[in-house]
Amino acid sequence: METETKGTRSGSGEIKPGNISSSLEDNIQYLNHELGANASFDIIYRVIQVGGRNACMYLIDGFCKDELMQKMLQYFMSITPEEMPENAHEMSKKNIPHVEVDIKEDWEQIIYNILSGVFALFIDGYDKCLLIDSRTYPARSVSEPEKDKALRGSKDGFVETVVFNTALIRRRIRSTDLRMEMFRAGESSLTDIVLCYMDSRVDHDFLSKLKNKINHIQVDALTMNQESLAECLFDRKWFNPFPKFKFTERPDTAAAQILEGDIVILVDNSPSAMITPTSIFDIVEEADDYYFPPITGSYLRLSRFLISLMTYFVTPLFLLLMQNPQWIPESFQFIAVKDTTNIPLIWQFLLLELAIDGLRLAAVNTPNMLSTPLSVMAALVLGEFSVNSGWFNAEVMLYMAFVAIASYTQQNYELSYAIKFMRIINLILTQFFGLYGFIAAVVILVVSIVSNRTVSGKSYVYPLIPFNLKQLGKRLIRYRLPHSEKE
Repeated sequence: METETKGTRSGSGEIKPGNISSSLEDNIQYLNHELGANASFDIIYRVIQVGGRNACMYLIDGFCKDELMQKMLQYFMSITPEEMPENAHEMSKKNIPHVEVDIKEDWEQIIYNILSGVFALFIDGYDKCLLIDSRTYPARSVSEPEKDKALRGSKDGFVETVVFNTALIRRRIRSTDLRMEMFRAGESSLTDIVLCYMDSRVDHDFLSKLKNKINHIQVDALTMNQESLAECLFDRKWFNPFPKFKFTERPDTAAAQILEGDIVILVDNSPSAMITPTSIFDIVEEADDYYFPPITGSYLRLSRFLISLMTYFVTPLFLLLMQNPQWIPESFQFIAVKDTTNIPLIWQFLLLELAIDGLRLAAVNTPNMLSTPLSVMAALVLGEFSVNSGWFNAEVMLYMAFVAIASYTQQNYELSYAIKFMRIINLILTQFFGLYGFIAAVVILVVSIVSNRTVSGKSYVYPLIPFNLKQLGKRLIRYRLPHSEKE
């Protein structure tokens, strides 16, 4: 087999570019070696007769529609030698009764398509491969996301198949201005990545930089889908936990962000969309704000802001007041700890911070049929008995219970944990340095947010810095949708 006419595989496993041969035997020999067809049970190849010529078909079991393939094979076998065209182009125009047909001669493209589930047909005497896209991916039905639930509005959610996800966005944005560009990343996984944006509204400089980064990603595989891609796109500082991307499982949220001029990144095998660039205000904002009247939407948005601040300040402020009980007003003396404190308050808070995460992990791994009784058991044992035994004070349990529940008002997990880490830093500094430690921790929080940058390099707290009163009002208050009547 001549290497100048065939693709070859380097020692790293990468397929080198090369064109197929007009000899069917050579093509079969090469492709069987590259795909490991004899070792993998799900790679199907079959030699058939098409118009009096030998032909071979390649497909991945489970990706092709059986009924469609059966009909196409019947049609191919019914072609007479007189009806057989001289080249692959004429064959695709006259004798392939399918909509999605492509012709390739490069081995790299052919193997990629086969591994993606496309039906490949090689015919003796043709120096090109006929690729017929008859694939169907194993996928769950489109349903409401478990985590990103909607109070009102559409109940559909993204699934693990990228083509289905693009269709959900197309259904909401029927504009010729909508662009969906396909990329690949991962030398072994060859994961499909789709950039969705409005051509007239997107920042083209940032778009070009994003495309360039994706094209130059040097990684073996995107093992964890979007998180792996996010780590490749942005070399975040490990000590700044605030998220750079917004994730959503709701197509309406993704469509709304596209219309705002943002870029939505879809990764195959991931049931969520990644939105960029995003500031802290974008991350806090939710689609439910726009499914209610402006006054209700504004209340929900401001409530989320206020509760997020409370989850950060409640426990450190309580610890500071317990260190300085003389600062507590007379009317609020009831908040002071009156029972005996067997364990220092700081250790109670830190232990409960860890215990709450333990309960979260336990809830994720608990079978549904046992989740309710185990939750009741955890509430009784860890709640009442831990207080009665003297491990924790009732006041500490109350405030940590509020923090644990209130953290779920944020849809973004990364933001919740960022606040959690900053809260722990505040607790530690307040314990050792009192008021000065509390102030220093708040300064660290502000600096961490303000000094952060979006993926596009812009301010993380815009429109606060640089200050824009009009845009800031839009971020805090839910205004009516701008509209006008047609003449």
